Amino acid sequence: MSENQSPEPTPQETSIKSITKELTQPFIDLFHSSRALWGINLSYLLEAITYFGIVGYLVIYFTDFVKLDDISAGQMVGFQTAGITLAMLFLGATVDWIGVRKSLIYSLIFMLIGRVFLTAGPTITSNTGLWSSAHLIAMLGIFGIILGYGIYQPACYAAVKQFTTEKTSAMGYAMLYAIMNLGGFLPGIIAPPIRKAFATDQEGMLAVMWVYVGLTVLGILVVAIILTRKTIEKTIEEVSTQTREQIEADKKAEDEKSAKDKLMFYLKNFPIRDLRFMFFIFILIPVQTLFAHNWLTLPVYYKRAFTGVVSDNFEFFTNFNPLLIFILTPMVAALTVKKDTYKMMIYGTFVMAFPTFILALGPSIYTVFAYLILMTIGEAMWQPRFLQWVAEIAPKGMTGIYMGIGQFPWFLTKVVTSLYSGWFLMHYAPEGVDPSQMNTETMWLIYGCIAMVSSIGLFFARDWMQKGFKTKHIE
Repeated sequence: MSENQSPEPTPQETSIKSITKELTQPFIDLFHSSRALWGINLSYLLEAITYFGIVGYLVIYFTDFVKLDDISAGQMVGFQTAGITLAMLFLGATVDWIGVRKSLIYSLIFMLIGRVFLTAGPTITSNTGLWSSAHLIAMLGIFGIILGYGIYQPACYAAVKQFTTEKTSAMGYAMLYAIMNLGGFLPGIIAPPIRKAFATDQEGMLAVMWVYVGLTVLGILVVAIILTRKTIEKTIEEVSTQTREQIEADKKAEDEKSAKDKLMFYLKNFPIRDLRFMFFIFILIPVQTLFAHNWLTLPVYYKRAFTGVVSDNFEFFTNFNPLLIFILTPMVAALTVKKDTYKMMIYGTFVMAFPTFILALGPSIYTVFAYLILMTIGEAMWQPRFLQWVAEIAPKGMTGIYMGIGQFPWFLTKVVTSLYSGWFLMHYAPEGVDPSQMNTETMWLIYGCIAMVSSIGLFFARDWMQKGFKTKHIE
């Protein structure tokens, strides 16, 4: 070796360099993506702050403002969250028919109207209780949110598909999921100082909800200003492997299809034709119950089973999981982008479900943090991969409806979980009982057993599933 010749890198140096490149390159590719994609991310961030901020209050809203019991309050929250998923099933096709931009604007207007009804309700009437005027006004508000969000989320996923390339798609979906969770965390920072600035918690909660109404207006302006028709058309042209002539020809051919032809195409390509796909989305229901408990159980659990820091700052702990997701998801996506999707689903659902048993050890700040950290790592391993897979297997022009169908089990999860979560709280963490007299350990033990069914089911079905994991569509 000459004096000027550089030494050959060691295997360890080569490995470190390779890992570093795998971790950083997806971020670099994403950074250089289009203005349209960043516009979607900004809109999604604002909407996530608003959605999670309000949903984190809903159980308390219905018990304190509408004067419903725990069971009825949980059912009302379940009505909204499950209704959104059901709306995606029926309204997801709207995105495919009218386009991403119009879908986003219309959906945000629906949600704005709904949130105004929900926030203004307690000041309009003092008639409370089940089926009272306060209850009916709140239901109108929830209905507006359901209609809007049923269109909004499929539109965002369709946009990512349209605005990314093969190199940037995986990180595009991961970042959208991460940003959604950043939005889910920020209410824990935004809400407490606003709420505590008022004489009562009730006055403070309404003030926070009016802030979220303002953010919805800002979200409409973001879509209108950033996601212009010209910007979207330019982006699609840039990321497409087709020429402008091919894109315009495809658009013309699609426009010339009769309503009958479009309907037949939709019917032929419905995912219910694929048994593996249907098993895949339904077996995830048990582990997805943990998502529902994030707003149905955890806020009340923090307020009743704890005293001091956790109880006084329940918003922070309720929204700590989204902060971790924002940090971990892009890194996990970058490191696992080449890993087998199905194996990641098995590992991820197991890592997400198992920490529930830690909460069964009893309420303490240590078990809470351990649960949240480990559960979040598992979520980051499988959830973005699932979303990406559903969007990618969708036939051309059907991303919206595929995302709707793919989310249908999530609808069932929200419905079923909302039916029993209130009962469990009343029996294992009842209001007005000293935390030492509660039995939250049993509650979380049962919830952990339920969540583990997903990873067990995926494991035992692996041979059958991997024979035809990719759906082949009828052209």
